[in-house]
This record gives sequence, C-alpha cells and structure tokens, in this order.
Amino acid sequence: MMATEIKVPALGESVSTATVARWLKKAGEAVAADEPLVELETDKVTVEVPSPSAGTLSSIVADEGAEVEVGAVLGVVGEGAGAPAAKPAAGVNPPPRPSGPVARHEPPAAPAADAASHAPLPAAAKMLVEQGVAPARIGAGSGKDGRITKGDVLDFLARPAAPAAAPAARAPRPSDAREERVKMTRLRRTIAARLKEAQNNAAMLTTFNEVDMSAVMALRAEYRDAFEKKHPGARLGFMSFFVRACCAGLAEFPAVNAEIDGDEVIYKHFVNMGIAVGGPNGLVVPVLRDAEQMSFAKIEASIADFGKRARDGQLKIDELAGGSFSITNGGIYGSLMSTPILNPPQSAILGMHKIQERPMAIGGKVEIRPMMYLALSYDHRIIDGKEAVSFLVRVKESIEDPRRLLLDI
Repeated sequence: MMATEIKVPALGESVSTATVARWLKKAGEAVAADEPLVELETDKVTVEVPSPSAGTLSSIVADEGAEVEVGAVLGVVGEGAGAPAAKPAAGVNPPPRPSGPVARHEPPAAPAADAASHAPLPAAAKMLVEQGVAPARIGAGSGKDGRITKGDVLDFLARPAAPAAAPAARAPRPSDAREERVKMTRLRRTIAARLKEAQNNAAMLTTFNEVDMSAVMALRAEYRDAFEKKHPGARLGFMSFFVRACCAGLAEFPAVNAEIDGDEVIYKHFVNMGIAVGGPNGLVVPVLRDAEQMSFAKIEASIADFGKRARDGQLKIDELAGGSFSITNGGIYGSLMSTPILNPPQSAILGMHKIQERPMAIGGKVEIRPMMYLALSYDHRIIDGKEAVSFLVRVKESIEDPRRLLLDI
C-alpha cells in the first residue's frame, strides 16, 4: 500500500486557515479508514479530519498549535512502522515548543524582507480593507512565505491598541506560582475580535420591553404531552414561539433582517435565524435556514440537535454561516436583563432572559404574572428607533397572544 497524505479539507465559507488543536492518534499507531485522526480549530468551529485509508499513522507533519491552510499536509498514513517525521509542508507553520507549562513566547520580530512577500491572503486582504488596517502594521504573517492570514488579522484586531507614545517597553509581568497561563483558543480569539468589530463598526443601540409569558406557558402545559407524542424527539419549549414571533416581526419590519454591504443595504426575503448555543470552547451561533417556513416541531428538534452537537463539538462549518438575525437566551443561565451584542454582519439580535414572577397591574388589579425582559440590540445606521421598538412590540404581542401566530396577524 502506498503512503497517503492527510490533508486539510475545505473549511467552508470565508475560512482559509485552521489551527491543529489535537492529534487523536500518535505516530506509529494503527488507524482505520475514516477514523478521526486530528481536530482542527477554525474561526468558527472544531473540525475532525478522518483517516483517508486504513494503515499506520507513519508521520505527523503539522504539530498541535500549528496554523495550516486548506490543502496543506497534516500527516501521512502508510503501512508498517511509522516513518520518520517529514518536513513541514507548504502552508504549515509549527509554533515554538514551550519550555514549561507557563512559558510565554513573544512574537518574533518581522524579518527585513520585501513587502510583497508579506502580501495578505484573499480573506485577510478583504478584512484588512474593511478594518482600515495597512498590511505593514502586521508585518510578516504566519502563512507560507510570511503571507498574512485571516487569523493574523484577527489576532492583530484582538490585541489592545498601543498607546500613542510609549517611552519605553512595558516591563515583563512578574509571574506567580498560583497563576496558570493558557493561550487563548482560536475560537476565543475570534469571538473577541468579532465582538470588538461589532462595537467599533455599528451604531449599536438596545431597546427593552417585557412580556407576560402566561399564555405561552398555559398553551405549553395543555398541549405538551400531545405535541411530544406526535413529534418524537421534539420537546415543546419556548424557543419555537420566539422564533415564529420574530419571523412574523421581521416580515413586517424587513430592515431588522437586513445588513450593510459597503454603501448598500441588503434586504433578505427569507429568515436564516441564528440560535446562540454554548459549546465547550465558547458561544456558537448555528443557523435555522428558512426559519419562516419551519413548523414548531421542526424548530424545536433542530435547536435540540444544535445544542447537543455544540456540546460534542460536532457542528459543521456551513451550519454557522449565513445568518440574517439571531436570538440569544441568557435566561438559561439566570440572567434577568442584559444588552446582547450584534453578530456581524447582522443588524439586530434579540435577547431573552429569565422568567420571573412579578406583581403586575392587570385591569386595575395587582396580579402575579410570569414576566420576561426582552432586549433588542440593533444597528441604528439602517434601523430607526421606531422600527426597532415596533418590531419588539410585535414580538411581545405574539408571545402574549400566540393565536396571532396561527392567524398571521
């Protein structure tokens, strides 16, 4: 049997590089065809790369922590005992070996070379233009021949800005035996960069309202058993009501479902609903495509599946792309009120919160009702305050009287 190279697969929309997160096999170990060999961490999700054939993992080319490009060789599967380690392939940049568990490595100084050799890759070039950052500010990248990758740009954006005038380099921070220094994961660095991007680029405002959950809770209690009996694997929760309520509101106020592209506004005649779920490495936002066409049962089953696979690290890259509006539910963690941050390039996000009984004035009398605060963060560049408030009121009305969702009013 001839040796077979293990290569970095296509990583999805706008993703050209990944970081080798963990090898699941050691060099010299036997592997089966399609057995997961290595985990790659991208800007969005962790991807398992399977063995292309049965045999022995004869060599590991890209060590854990190395940044690799699509098509780069990760290792080799052959027969018999493992072969000596091969030289790094094109697109692979092995990181320096740490000297201890808390060792810190400062980035090497950019070599004096022709600036053309540091030309950014296409995805990185697009981001540099969007952020107004000159490639020279980054210097040598981690890609082949020092080319700047998207990961290099994200790292640069995530770093705190240097002071206008620094008289001297900052003294090294003294270490403490009680501290542990852990390198940020690629996903966490990306989250940090995207959150900062949203704050820097959008004219972000948040409007609040509160919703009486009595009607939805009564409807759920009455029909939950029958619903779950008819739709095995789908539990009747609150998220399906909010997804449907948002879809109705977005149809009425399309700017809330739009995005800015340069000097144009893109209006979408569909709803790709992002649902924020917690994973082992941070928050991810898988997308319910064409959510306006989905039934309550399909919505609930899809969200449950997203949550399970997010915890297991099994979400696919294309499931995290293309969202037009998002919902995040901080209430599952006990949050009573918060201001959710936009998920670029989307222009709005709805924040749900904890249901809490509160005294409310109902028909001139005080009654105890299960109430939830709602928050809509939006980009004021394309969404007027009237539209944002009206959208949130429409969601409130649909939740407080779910019959509106059935009658499309």
